[in-house]
Amino acid sequence: AAIMTMGSLGENYELLAMKSAGMSLVRITKPLIILVGFIAVGSFFIGNDLVPYANRKMYSIIYDIRQQKQTLEFQDGLFFNGIDNMSIRVGHQDPETHLLRDVLIYDNRQANGNMNTIVADSGYIRLSDDKRYLLVTLFHGQTYEQARNSQWYTKSTLRHHTFDLQKQIIRMDGFAMGRSDANQFSNSQTKDISELQHDIDSLELKVNAATTSSYEPLLKEQIFVLPQPDSLRVDKRDYGNLMAMDSIARLPVREKEEVWDNARTLAKNSRNMFAFDETTAKDALNQLYRSKVEWHKKISLPVSIIIFFLIGAPLGAIIRRGGLGLPVVVSIIFFVIYYIISLSGEKLAKEGSWDAVYGMWLSTFILTPIAVYLTYKATNDSSLLDTDWYAGKIKAVEERLAPMFRKIKNAIKFKCNGKRDDSE
Repeated sequence: AAIMTMGSLGENYELLAMKSAGMSLVRITKPLIILVGFIAVGSFFIGNDLVPYANRKMYSIIYDIRQQKQTLEFQDGLFFNGIDNMSIRVGHQDPETHLLRDVLIYDNRQANGNMNTIVADSGYIRLSDDKRYLLVTLFHGQTYEQARNSQWYTKSTLRHHTFDLQKQIIRMDGFAMGRSDANQFSNSQTKDISELQHDIDSLELKVNAATTSSYEPLLKEQIFVLPQPDSLRVDKRDYGNLMAMDSIARLPVREKEEVWDNARTLAKNSRNMFAFDETTAKDALNQLYRSKVEWHKKISLPVSIIIFFLIGAPLGAIIRRGGLGLPVVVSIIFFVIYYIISLSGEKLAKEGSWDAVYGMWLSTFILTPIAVYLTYKATNDSSLLDTDWYAGKIKAVEERLAPMFRKIKNAIKFKCNGKRDDSE
């Protein structure tokens, strides 16, 4: 927007008229600077308050959608098992009236373990409007109830009922979309900057504790025994060298095998203990890296808005082109550069390869000198993108280098003529 606005002013010579009246570029862009400042501050509050709230709502809706059961869709000749403790098979369903033919229902919902089997010629099975109840209407069928008790292996009873019309209202759970509490979805993208700072402090303590608990036993007790300072100074000049490997080699076979078994057991225990603690430390580290990235992202975004304005406004004053042509092309080029650098830095910061400060601020560090340079050039009325200025510079260089090229050309021609005379 800044490059299109300033480019339009320059193309219509309005920018030139204001400069001729004694107004500097800073004074001309002062209203835009104030507007961009408000936009940057507003973007900070949006990223700090509104975006985390929207993310919590989004995660809550996604979770509720995943927990919601599928709708009632009967296929001819196949069992539908989308209802807990029930299995329904339909021979044929009329696509217009939704009348079900040849209905078979296995019902195991009773707490005492009794199983009901219902066979009906036809009927209707649908959900209520609020999707909390299953409405079952069956015509001309039979019900088989098999009673199960502690002696059902030897003494089981079977009840048989015949009906012309049977209606049931069965309470259903999961078909209606429930709404879970959005506050239970907590990660780095659902917290504001104060909550992220609290998480960073807590995770740093957790990571340090996990790292210490992982490495300290290895260094002191398991494999690497750190040398301890001598409490007494003893003159060891007359002592001989201790040949530890020779002493092990001279042990009997059984004792030697016992020594190696003990060493192997200690090494395996150390590896297993370290692998468990390493997993805990890695999870905490991943959360720490993501929290730091989100913390810096909330601050770097408003700053990047100001940087883009400081690039766009001077660049529009320099190129003096408005509309949707060259300004849009230049804007897209700078945005692609910013996006690639930001995305690469964020990826490296989340992986822990770079610190979050460098990963999230790298694009700002690169674009800031460009913004300062363009502002300086626009303030001094530089012809940075003027083709006539570049053509004049190229012509001046050609005129300066022309005598040197002429001498080289004459020397080559003279040498070629001399060789030709010698050959003749």
